[in-house]
Amino acid sequence: MDATECIKTRRSIRKFKHEPVPKDILLNVIDTAKWSPSYKNTQPWEVVILSGKKKDALSQILISLLEKDEKPCPDIPEPLSWPPVQDARIADLYTKRAEASGIDLNDPEILKKAKKANFSFYGAPHAIYLFQESSLPLWSLFDFGLFAQSLMLAAHAHGLGTVPQAFATDYAKDVKKFLHIPDSKRLVLGISIGYPDLGSPANAFRTSRVSSDEIVEWIE
Repeated sequence: MDATECIKTRRSIRKFKHEPVPKDILLNVIDTAKWSPSYKNTQPWEVVILSGKKKDALSQILISLLEKDEKPCPDIPEPLSWPPVQDARIADLYTKRAEASGIDLNDPEILKKAKKANFSFYGAPHAIYLFQESSLPLWSLFDFGLFAQSLMLAAHAHGLGTVPQAFATDYAKDVKKFLHIPDSKRLVLGISIGYPDLGSPANAFRTSRVSSDEIVEWIE
C-alpha cells in the first residue's frame, strides 16, 4: 500500500490473534520507525518489547493493582479536563463505540473493565513500552508522537495491528520495577501489537474524522 492508504486505513485494534509475530518483522517495524524525525536528531526513544511469559506476568501484576484499587500514578499525568470542542468529540466517541460494541455506558464498572482489557494488552502476543530520560525537555514528547505514529504505520504495512495505550502507563513505577528500568526513565506510552482479529466485535467500530475545512484556515 502507498503512504496515503497506510495512514487512512490504520486503526486502533482492541482484539488480537494469539499468533506471535516473528522477531525479524518486529525488528523491521522498529528499524523503520527509528527514521522518524526528532528535534536536532536527538532520537530520544527507548523501546522495550515484551512477549510470552514475561508479558503475561506483567499483565497479571497490573490487573492485580487494579483490582486492589491502587491509585494510578503515571509518569505523564492523565488529562482531567478538555476544552469544549475536544470534550464533545470524546463523548461522541464513547457513545458510538458503545453502540457498536454492545457496551453499557451506565455500567459502574465500565472504567475498570476498560483498564483490565488494556492491562491484558487486548490479547496481543506482544506489548511495546516507550521510555525516555526524564531529564529530557517537554519537546521530546512531540518526537515520541512522531516515533509512535511511524511504528504503528510500519506495523500496519506488515499486516499487523496496534493500539496506543495511555492506561498501560498507569502504574509506571511497577512497570519499571518489573522491567528493571531505572527511575531516571519516564514511561511515555504502551503499544499492543500483533495480528488483528478483524472478526471480533471489539474491532467493529471505526472512528471518523472532522472535515479539513474545520481545521484549516487559508491565508493568502
